[in-house]
Amino acid sequence: MEIREAIRSGGTFLGIEFGSTRIKAVLIGPDHQPVASGSHTWHDTLSDGVWTYSLEAVRAGLQDCYADLKADVQKQYGETLRCLGGLGVSAMMHGYLAFDGAMEQLVPFRTWRNTITGPAAAELTEAMGFNIPQRWSIAHLHQAVLNGEEHLPRLAFFTTLAGYVHWLLTGEKVLGVGDASGMFPIDSATGDYDAEKLAIYDRLIAGRGFPWTLGDILPKVLPAGAAAGTLTEAGARLLDPDGDLQPGTALCPPEGDAGTGMTATNSVAERTGNVSAGTSIFAMIVLEKPLSRLYPEIDMVTTPTGKPVAMVHCNTCTSDLNAWVGLLRETLGLFGAEVTPDALYTKLFRIALEGAPDCGSLTAFNYYSGEPVTGTDDGVPLFTRRPDQAMTLPDFMRTQINAALATLAIGMETLTEKEQVGIDSVLGHGGLFKTPVVGQKLLAAAIRTPVTVMETAGEGGAWGIALLAAYAARKAAGETLEDYLNKHVFAGAKASTIAPDEADVKGFAAFIARCKAALPAEIAATKALK
Repeated sequence: MEIREAIRSGGTFLGIEFGSTRIKAVLIGPDHQPVASGSHTWHDTLSDGVWTYSLEAVRAGLQDCYADLKADVQKQYGETLRCLGGLGVSAMMHGYLAFDGAMEQLVPFRTWRNTITGPAAAELTEAMGFNIPQRWSIAHLHQAVLNGEEHLPRLAFFTTLAGYVHWLLTGEKVLGVGDASGMFPIDSATGDYDAEKLAIYDRLIAGRGFPWTLGDILPKVLPAGAAAGTLTEAGARLLDPDGDLQPGTALCPPEGDAGTGMTATNSVAERTGNVSAGTSIFAMIVLEKPLSRLYPEIDMVTTPTGKPVAMVHCNTCTSDLNAWVGLLRETLGLFGAEVTPDALYTKLFRIALEGAPDCGSLTAFNYYSGEPVTGTDDGVPLFTRRPDQAMTLPDFMRTQINAALATLAIGMETLTEKEQVGIDSVLGHGGLFKTPVVGQKLLAAAIRTPVTVMETAGEGGAWGIALLAAYAARKAAGETLEDYLNKHVFAGAKASTIAPDEADVKGFAAFIARCKAALPAEIAATKALK
């Protein structure tokens, strides 16, 4: 009855996140716990060598996801969702969505997955003395400049996917500081784009005759808790063509999946961190002080409140693992066995813990694309084994999970060994942790740090952006995001922590050593097969 009343009175908060393979909506009640959810499955396409999603797919997916949520509310509570206490949108960070003055799209959406901006990223990194990864929005813009693309004189605005969807709903061209930090470097002292680096870029392209400066075409930066516009009539009709949802709901600043992951795991304070493991995998560590120097494999971004964060990002995590599980399920189907995906994943993950800590002689690369951490420009999945060693299902499954973690572990070595970054806690979230213990235990061995998983870990970024929407609507005067999360959301939260096991640590180190030795084979395979 309490939830029904909250639904009727606008006491719930909605978060919608656009992931790589799924758009998810989570509705939370006044106690910040999920009360309903909806989803829509989608996937990117490779068009003319560019990974992209069409804007039609974005709008259709948004509508279908909301309709699924609305149906869940009706089914569970017998209520029609008409008003909200707050709303937030999140999405995959980075990429390039470019528009003219009438907000007409100029070129297809170039997502974070593309590794086509190498020359631009290298030039910007050198010019700014700051690591600019290939997937960052500014790298995509500058590569278009280097390529002499014809759309640039008409460019009036570029943004991320979250920024675009937020504009659809509110008409506001704004972005949360965490998502903005994946477009262009942020000055944590001001909470805005780094003014010095903006000037460097404008000097870099001076003389090309563009009718804009970089500051003119970037979205406005907002911290967590700031007012970011309200749901317009057009936005409400886009979400709910039935006309039940009323306009006027306040929206929080749109954020990237990194920021919502930090929020969903209460990892926004210094010396905390989280690992998000799904289609891609990345670690976010909130720093006490800046790194001593530039590292090409480490991105510097921010929390939703603007604190500096070291980010180790890998393009692929579970995609190849999912493909192997799909193959095994297809095999079972030949014998008429009806096994649900959840049941199969649970069985296969659990049997992985029976495998040898070093996976025997098995080695795997899960590379669907290039991985900057290991200096590879492209990739193909590769599985190898020694012919004089047995191959068992436990070893095989442990190998596939370890492969999903391997590149991240190599990147984390830079922080923990070269920079001696202090980490008090790391929280895991995402699909890899859905089966209890397994992903958590193997990640602890991979990064040599205790890993905590909360009961809410499976909710992921959609829950995180719903929390940011609640914070924007309900925070007390002067209440920080850290205080709000600690006091109102995570006080008494149920969680489990697993410390690294010595045998697992040694075994994973041996596995990583094989991967490093076999990296030339992966590079050669990529060249030969692509």
